[in-house]
Amino acid sequence: MALHRLWCVSSLLRSVVSVTLRRNIGLSAVVFNKAKDLDPVQKLFLDKIREYNTKSKAAAGGVVEAGPAYQKNLTEEMTKLQRLYGGGDLTNFPQFRFPEAKLEDVTTK
Repeated sequence: MALHRLWCVSSLLRSVVSVTLRRNIGLSAVVFNKAKDLDPVQKLFLDKIREYNTKSKAAAGGVVEAGPAYQKNLTEEMTKLQRLYGGGDLTNFPQFRFPEAKLEDVTTK
């Protein structure tokens, strides 16, 4: 009986060790791949993401690479919407106020 339990514990220990080793080998393969040069397509993709990141920081929350035609179109559309919907600030979400309903007691006779 003790030999059977020892066998079960050792098989459990082997499975845990094998899973841990597999994970560590997989992780180290990824780390060693980063040391090598990237695939040209991956490098181009990462360069474009970094370029867009710097442009979006320069745009300060606006649209990246928006030209004067875009700005003109945006102001025209905002003017149309303000004229259609009664003005106000269209850049903020509207605040709704619902007053508390007045309830009356109903008595039955």
